[in-house]
Amino acid sequence: MNYQAVYDLIISRLRAELSSQLSYHSVQHTLDVIHQSERIANIMGIPEKETLTLKTAALFHDIGYVYSHINHEEKSCSIAREVLPQFDYDSTEIENICTMIMATNIPQAPNNILSKILCDADMYYLGTDTYFEGAEMLYDEYIKRGILKDHKNWKDMQIAFLKSHSFHTDIVQKECNEMKDKNLQEIMNNNNVKLENSETRIKLLKDFLKIIIGVLLAGFGLKGFLVPNHFFDGGNTGISLLLKQVVGLDLSILLLFTNFPFIIIGYFIIGRKFAIRTLFSLILLGLFILFVPVHSMTEDKLLIAIFGGAFLGIGTGLVMRAGGALDGLEVLALYTLRKTSFSMSEVILGINFIIFLIAGICFGFEIALYSVLTYLSATKCIDYVVEGIHAYTGVTIISSKSNEIKLEVVNTLGRAITVYKGERGFLPGQFHIHSEVDIIFTIINRLELRKLNNLVKTIDPKAFIYSNTIKEVSGGIVKLRLGH
Repeated sequence: MNYQAVYDLIISRLRAELSSQLSYHSVQHTLDVIHQSERIANIMGIPEKETLTLKTAALFHDIGYVYSHINHEEKSCSIAREVLPQFDYDSTEIENICTMIMATNIPQAPNNILSKILCDADMYYLGTDTYFEGAEMLYDEYIKRGILKDHKNWKDMQIAFLKSHSFHTDIVQKECNEMKDKNLQEIMNNNNVKLENSETRIKLLKDFLKIIIGVLLAGFGLKGFLVPNHFFDGGNTGISLLLKQVVGLDLSILLLFTNFPFIIIGYFIIGRKFAIRTLFSLILLGLFILFVPVHSMTEDKLLIAIFGGAFLGIGTGLVMRAGGALDGLEVLALYTLRKTSFSMSEVILGINFIIFLIAGICFGFEIALYSVLTYLSATKCIDYVVEGIHAYTGVTIISSKSNEIKLEVVNTLGRAITVYKGERGFLPGQFHIHSEVDIIFTIINRLELRKLNNLVKTIDPKAFIYSNTIKEVSGGIVKLRLGH
């Protein structure tokens, strides 16, 4: 075994290929695991050759991260099987190394002494006074990789993991159990609030930055496009624009006046935070309209409708992303939903129909129709901002070549799948002809849809595929997996 040569190769590769997002699973983590593995093995009197095998497993145990965090242990084993024969490792040694690597998969289940040493070396930081430094790096990594969105569940995850974890070797149990229990107790006592407080402050700052940018964009859409050209929008904004034309009051006052009752309703239905952020947003928008001079951008009605609606929609969407609102109509719809049998979309559509009908009667139906276009432009932009360009899409695939498709979806796209057992056939005139089939369901983002379609059609041009938009998804492949 030429350990030094393979060490130089893999460490160089880790330095060059590991993502900068891997704050915890970095080169330093691999070096730490190698060091602890060798130290524990020496204390336990493990023979030199077996110690080299152990150190090699430690060297390779996270190399799979250069490709993906998903099933990285399997990828690490694949790389080990590919690389190690070039450095005089025989097949038995390589399989022993892969056994050790796979033992680090959570929940750890080592079945021999070398695997136990590697698992304890991998988790050694749990029982040290530097645990919270390591936890902070792991938390930062999960945030950057999109596995966690905030600190909300991080504390519970740490508690659950520390409670379920056990060290496997006597030496590490003696060294680390007491400190691990202290770390667990500190988390349970909520003394470790550094991350939580920091995250709360950062999130609050980001939210108010979104509100400010959103208000600036919405105000620009109103003053630069809609107001000087007497265009309207739906919702309370449309009502305020109508009242401005009818009674001549300042738009900033009307926006606050028409939305204020819904802020009160929102306080009781949605919560205090929503009400405060909505009030702040509307006051800020009013100040923008009052004091910031903006000239009319164009007199072209089509451009006014499209871009006025777009700026207003993007701004409104940003405020919504920050937990507030620039329009109380959604609050009214939510309140009506609880009191009547109408859906929210039906309530909103009904109110907007009345607004545009009044606008048409009072100011001409051409303006009203362009205002409908403004509303559609704004609504579409709100959807993109609130849901994101990566909105999830559920895809169902029915094919006679389901096994090949399952393999490609998981390994090529890196997406989890759910398989339903079903039957296909039952055609008119051939109802008696049918066969069992695996129905594949997966969730992807809309940018991956074409790639998935091409992948499936390459395997089976006759495959039946249909998709539908999913508003929200959690758990599964986006759920945190405490991998090390």
